[in-house]
Amino acid sequence: MKKTRYYIAVLWSGLVLLVVSMGHAQDSSDLDKIAASQGGSSPLLFTVPNDNVQPVVPGSFSHSNECTVRSGIPNLLHKAKNGKEITVAFIGGSITQSRDSYRMQTARYMQNRFPKAAFKWVNAGVSGTGTDLGAFRIREQVLRHQPDLIFIEFAVNGAYQPGMEGMVRQIIKANPYTDICLIYTIQNGQTAYYQRGEVPPNIQGLERIAQHYNLPTIHLGMEPAALEAQDKLVWKGTLQQAGDRILFSRDGIHPARAGGDLYAAAIARAMEKMDKLATPTAHALPAPLMTAAWEEAGMYDPREIAVFDPDWTAVVTKQSALKQFQGWFDTIMTAEKPGASFTFFFEGDQFGFFDIGGPEAGQLSVWINDQPVGVKMITERGYRLREVSGLDGDTVLNRFNSYCNNRYRGQYDVIQLQPGKHKVTLKISPAKADKHEILGPTKLKDITANPEKYDRTAIYLGRILLRGKPVKGGTEGM
Repeated sequence: MKKTRYYIAVLWSGLVLLVVSMGHAQDSSDLDKIAASQGGSSPLLFTVPNDNVQPVVPGSFSHSNECTVRSGIPNLLHKAKNGKEITVAFIGGSITQSRDSYRMQTARYMQNRFPKAAFKWVNAGVSGTGTDLGAFRIREQVLRHQPDLIFIEFAVNGAYQPGMEGMVRQIIKANPYTDICLIYTIQNGQTAYYQRGEVPPNIQGLERIAQHYNLPTIHLGMEPAALEAQDKLVWKGTLQQAGDRILFSRDGIHPARAGGDLYAAAIARAMEKMDKLATPTAHALPAPLMTAAWEEAGMYDPREIAVFDPDWTAVVTKQSALKQFQGWFDTIMTAEKPGASFTFFFEGDQFGFFDIGGPEAGQLSVWINDQPVGVKMITERGYRLREVSGLDGDTVLNRFNSYCNNRYRGQYDVIQLQPGKHKVTLKISPAKADKHEILGPTKLKDITANPEKYDRTAIYLGRILLRGKPVKGGTEGM
């Protein structure tokens, strides 16, 4: 077999891929907060509680650039005004996964505005992840529910443009009558852009995609930025520090309830602005702006495409100690014995896995086309890239990280290969990571008290990620 160079884009600790325009890079402390937010899943389907909470109102804020209507959301509005059954999906990171950061308020507003419509709500928010994983999971977590409208929120999670384009193209190919709306959240320090009459660079990159596909967009941070400039809002702080001002967030990224109300009010204003476009219209699928590669991204139940040796066990998630992940994985494949392996074949240029990290997490060795490969870290343009080149780099992929300190969290890896057919084998390594060193001096309490919990090599596999298609029956002719 010819020697091939492989590239692995590994998102350790749930960090997001950061390929953005105009040299924008997120502060490491902000990335740390996003990564630390990753934990368990939320139910994919949710309902608006029948409580006494009043829906948000559009309010009096007005800025011509807050919402760019473009093609609008005509199909959703037509069905809503005619009292039809409607499915609305939200996909994004931790801000979307969170109940009160904008999602629940938006759903309550829409139900109040269209009381005759019957709504079904989908929460496909996954904390600490970006558009790359979003492109892999949108088919399973969103499109299978046949949504009428999809809100996409990933601006603070790297704003990786090819992944965003991949999601948009998958949606339109699945159903051109599904409306799409990009919503732009912001993070600590970015209010200054709006206060200067500018747009954050990461959002400028996403706007290129919205313009290319004629999609509506909403800048959720404009009103908070204006209120901060008027000393009526504290972007990051405590209730005590805010006093009689609005406290937007405690960490500079994730809105508190009042901050989420402001985000949702921007969506309410945008829906009013788009109201006149309510004639059912198919969305066009133009040639790709950057690449069509992410159209082929998908995630798969490991049992459907891989062969596992007898050391692996299928565990029903809701009946296990990891039941907090049942919103993402109905079943988890798990093993702990060194040497336990699984193999799958696919045709494409990327594979990966969406798994669960925890105190007992072990390490995996990677074999491509029956050859063991090592991984070596390189750095490019603000995102982390691992180069696979023989065995001169790290010989294992460690599934333990500092955020696994006495807790479990979702995490994922994506591996870049040359386009073509591939045989992939992953084996649990007998080598154990130095978890004390990984945790660092401030996180040693639990591992010191419970060393046996960490002295293990467990793997919890939820989904296999492919940018391409699984191949049954091997890869003859490689």
